[in-house]
Amino acid sequence: MPSYLVTGASRGLGFEFLRQLSAVPGAVVIGLARDKAATEKKVSAEIGRPNVHVVHGELTDYESLKKAAEDTAKITGGSLDYLIANGGIVSRYSAFKTLYDLADDPKALEEDLLTSYKINTIGQIHLFNLFLPLIKKGEAKKIVALSSGHADYDLIRDFGIVIAGPYTLSKTALNFAIAKYHGEFKNEGILFMSISPGVVETSGHNDPEGLSERELENLGKVGQQFANYAPHFKGAITPEESVRLMLDIINRATVENGYGGTFVSQFGNKQWL
Repeated sequence: MPSYLVTGASRGLGFEFLRQLSAVPGAVVIGLARDKAATEKKVSAEIGRPNVHVVHGELTDYESLKKAAEDTAKITGGSLDYLIANGGIVSRYSAFKTLYDLADDPKALEEDLLTSYKINTIGQIHLFNLFLPLIKKGEAKKIVALSSGHADYDLIRDFGIVIAGPYTLSKTALNFAIAKYHGEFKNEGILFMSISPGVVETSGHNDPEGLSERELENLGKVGQQFANYAPHFKGAITPEESVRLMLDIINRATVENGYGGTFVSQFGNKQWL
């Protein structure tokens, strides 16, 4: 009877993980969300399966994550098979700007960087540390962090993908944290890996409405850069397709078959689109 904890479970990819995982026979699926009541209501209305549980937790609040780990242990009996660290932030302030575009307001740039790191890196490290005792007692022993193709050095260098600097830097740091944990726990058979969901149709961040002229210019350049990188790319995929592809990788990934400490795409390789 596999057990799963999914962060950022209230919407988008996190909610889709709840939907698909709850269809696994015998699975116990736990979603971590900031608004527990609203997420429970949504789960009841849109999924309607009794094996989905919701616990409160915020990546910026260590004590809430500690309580979430305690609540999870009560649900599962003290163990956890899979931790899917989906929760994170893409700052709308910097998502379509370059680091140099942000130079005119250094204070805002610093705040944006710190917020990105606090949620996308530091919050994830706290999450891993607090849930590792449960993972160690689980059967599958897998911790998977959702990252981004933006954090691939070669993609940036070779194709000039230069927007979303704070997000990119925080996700790169997350990938290195995953590698550090792999180095520490691989001999215990615990899988740590990062995976990119691809370009996904989720609300807000791909919407050009309200963008400045400079941001629209940057967005247009990214579209051309994507075309140069992947001429076959037809646009964003649905959350359903993204989660299905990621779960295929997660289910077959092990320390023994070389996925430990890796950062891969939804295709299981370094093809990001």
